[in-house]
Amino acid sequence: MLDIAGKWVLLTGASRGVGRQVAGALADAGCNLILQSRNREHTAEQAELFRARGLTVHALAAELSDQSRVVELGQEALRISGGIDILFNNAAIQMPWHENMFTTDSDEFLASYQVNSIAPITLCNLMLPGMIERRFGRIVNVTSGVKDMPQLMAYAASKAALDKYVYDMAPHLGGTGVTMNLLDPGWLRTDLGGNEAPNPVESVLPGAMVPVLLEDGVSGKWFSAQDYRRD
Repeated sequence: MLDIAGKWVLLTGASRGVGRQVAGALADAGCNLILQSRNREHTAEQAELFRARGLTVHALAAELSDQSRVVELGQEALRISGGIDILFNNAAIQMPWHENMFTTDSDEFLASYQVNSIAPITLCNLMLPGMIERRFGRIVNVTSGVKDMPQLMAYAASKAALDKYVYDMAPHLGGTGVTMNLLDPGWLRTDLGGNEAPNPVESVLPGAMVPVLLEDGVSGKWFSAQDYRRD
């Protein structure tokens, strides 16, 4: 298994749900963490807990619906770290369920694409050149298995756009030491997944760490966290 102790991580959506679980796993692996949330207060407690364990942790606030703040987030993460080794694009938004499947409006599509597609792609494009130069990098883009639900079309379409970016970029990473893959966490009981979801948020581990710990150079693969759950 790949040793990632001391590696620098930028994790978006770190304050709750999947992000909070992944933050804990990365801390257990000994990583230096840059935790993004909308408000620093949202990650302050977990940051202090990780620092008490001797880890280097920075909490950054950024609204991913604002593209200028996305760029600033990436630039600040690079300044702090000197080079991000692991980018975990977890943050996402989901618009309300539309009983009338024909009523998703353009504003919902635009908001969904900004946070769920453009923001993670921007961060990937900021981090990839340095990763390739250093010949090491792990990028995990959280996707979704949602399908056949036009009532959630803005969310589903924005995730499909992110998938396409990964699939088309991945072949160009061969032999670079950098991998980029997709992670489907499954339908989880989180703020986004809702209380009716069948899986507890804790079941995202250890599967969420699999694409981080790859040693075989595989890119462009869809990983399902629930395939690795331990009941």
